[in-house]
Amino acid sequence: MSVSKKYLKSKPVCKVTFELQDLDAEHVAVIGNFNDWDMNATPLKKFKNGKYKATLDLESNNSYEFRYIADGAYINDSGADSYRWNEYASADNCVLEL
Repeated sequence: MSVSKKYLKSKPVCKVTFELQDLDAEHVAVIGNFNDWDMNATPLKKFKNGKYKATLDLESNNSYEFRYIADGAYINDSGADSYRWNEYASADNCVLEL
């Protein structure tokens, strides 16, 4: 699992790539407050090497909460900047600081 960040010089935007590997799932997505926690909004594309990836343009100077969902199971990213407890889910959300 990993999250990589590439800041754009021309805009206050960061290209964030979400990546998972070593996972056997039919439907994998990243959900968070950047897409209203919509399971269908940001699917990760599966590549031949077994990795799942999606890249989003997110506004810089913000904090975002997110999680992955793979075939209905929630997964946190070990590469998150931090974690924040979510009372609704009774679990930690990953935090991305841009």
